[in-house]
Amino acid sequence: MSSPKALDRTADRRRSTGELHQALAPLLPDGDGVLEIPAARHEEQARLEAEVFLALGGVGGLSAHPLGIVRLRPESDRLTVRVTAAPYVVMCWAELLLPRPNGETSGSPRDLITGVPRIRYRRDHGGIHLHRPGMPARISLTGFPARWWDRITGRMLSDYGRLFQSDPGWTSDERAAYDVDSSWPYPSGPVFSPLLRRIRATAGPGTVNSTDAWTSNGGYRLEATDGPPCPELIRLLGDGPTGAGWQVTHKQCTCQCDHEHDHCSVHFLHPPTGITIAYGNGRWGRTADEAYDQRMAELNASAFA
Repeated sequence: MSSPKALDRTADRRRSTGELHQALAPLLPDGDGVLEIPAARHEEQARLEAEVFLALGGVGGLSAHPLGIVRLRPESDRLTVRVTAAPYVVMCWAELLLPRPNGETSGSPRDLITGVPRIRYRRDHGGIHLHRPGMPARISLTGFPARWWDRITGRMLSDYGRLFQSDPGWTSDERAAYDVDSSWPYPSGPVFSPLLRRIRATAGPGTVNSTDAWTSNGGYRLEATDGPPCPELIRLLGDGPTGAGWQVTHKQCTCQCDHEHDHCSVHFLHPPTGITIAYGNGRWGRTADEAYDQRMAELNASAFA
């Protein structure tokens, strides 16, 4: 049986990642220190995680789990993600991440493809493994039957005509899109890889949690539909023992107000890069009702239609 002190030492990590104490207890360091959340060792691993996070904003409010992530296991050289076992959420992951041509013939190179450039996947008994061949970058997906992925990607081939999955190397459009992303003056890897590794920190008590981010005013905008109380979020992403080191530069918090739809906002700074993150919590306070349950049942059915 775990002691209360041991539970306290894994508490913030568990809140941030959704991991279970039983899985974390063997990793506890000697002494009284808390169990930290490892950063991605390689720049390419961090970049892939950030690009996956930014692409998945389209998952939206489909689950009580942000981005449909129930829990994840962060390691220095990989990230393992348990996705909620809902066919429609798994379909969104495949459609938002797997690269393919979008039919455009001119414009910015980034507009010529849909998905994350150069993501490929392989399937084995351990799940679906997203990677960039030849690069130290890997994200493994578990929590759902692998046959779902096969069925979804098979339908994507029918609907879209082509996935770059069959290309062993970079396509010219992917390389151009990757290079355009590399030139952005506010790199996403140092900011959103740590956030993805703590994505459960953005989940509030509601039955619908959506977390999304995009570029805004020379930095990034981060929004949650029903996030946690601001002091908790600040500890988990900022100055807490397992935090990402984000600093608060401004805060307008209405967490203690009785008005259900009051909005909270916190402005963060990522000190190593100088990048700003403007966070907003919509405080939806939304509960699952029969109409919502029915809608989700229809979406899950449509994923395999």
